[in-house]
Amino acid sequence: MQTILDPKWHLFAKVAELGSLSRASAALDMPPSVVSRHIAQLEAASGSRLFRRTGRGVVLTELGERIYPRVKVLIREGEQLADDIRTSRGIPMGEVRLGLLPSTVALLAGPLFAEARKQFPEVQLHITEGSSAQLEEWLNEGRLDLALLLREENTASADEPVLTQLPLLLIVPLGHPLASRKTIAFHEVLTLPLVLPSHPHPLRSRLETLARQHGAALKIGAEADSIHLQHEIVAHGGGFAITAGHLSEPERQRLATLHIVDPVLSRSVVLGTTLHRPSTHALREVSRLILDIASAMLNS
Repeated sequence: MQTILDPKWHLFAKVAELGSLSRASAALDMPPSVVSRHIAQLEAASGSRLFRRTGRGVVLTELGERIYPRVKVLIREGEQLADDIRTSRGIPMGEVRLGLLPSTVALLAGPLFAEARKQFPEVQLHITEGSSAQLEEWLNEGRLDLALLLREENTASADEPVLTQLPLLLIVPLGHPLASRKTIAFHEVLTLPLVLPSHPHPLRSRLETLARQHGAALKIGAEADSIHLQHEIVAHGGGFAITAGHLSEPERQRLATLHIVDPVLSRSVVLGTTLHRPSTHALREVSRLILDIASAMLNS
């Protein structure tokens, strides 16, 4: 049992969420003509337009705006009812959508998928990758059920179990004189041109606060909002990055890391759960599996 609600209303919600018929078509792996036809059928049954076309996609009409929140509630209640019926069999079933940080994909994606398939053969685990900010946004929108997120020290909430602590590292080009060192004091970091995420970003704010406590300001050499971009800029001599975790094998051919000390800095990897979808049996079991596997592998 997948749903008790007409699937066309799920399609309506996806188009409203993404603001585009074509993006909804791609997300649902459904031909665009089918998406358009189902929306037209809903509009005919409703006696009014639900969407208005714009140059960038579609937006909800006044009627669409009124019914969209109620449709989302019905979808959640339908999913919860379907899960209750499945759970009565004592077997986790259904879909769970998980988001992983880029630095954890190589380590966790394969083992998590394999173990979930072994333990819960009737659960469909969908894994996606994104930055912490992207994953948190998708989690808040209900597009993900679970996600690994980065938190600054002591900022994880009570309902976000901490999987591990990752040290903050200074990323330098492999041929730079600093590459031969193992550590660097924070006051030395303040003299370097840094490649950092733009505002607003928790790490940027934290580093700026720490710099002020040292009576200085950060020297910004460049701004880049993904770790991959930051590392690319560093590799080409554009400055020095500060990121959590470890370098991938290809990155170690071009970059080196130094532990930042005085003070030692770290970020937490936590497991976040959406508040916008029901807590199904499948979600709870996959969450437990992530806690077991991720905690062990990230701390090994």
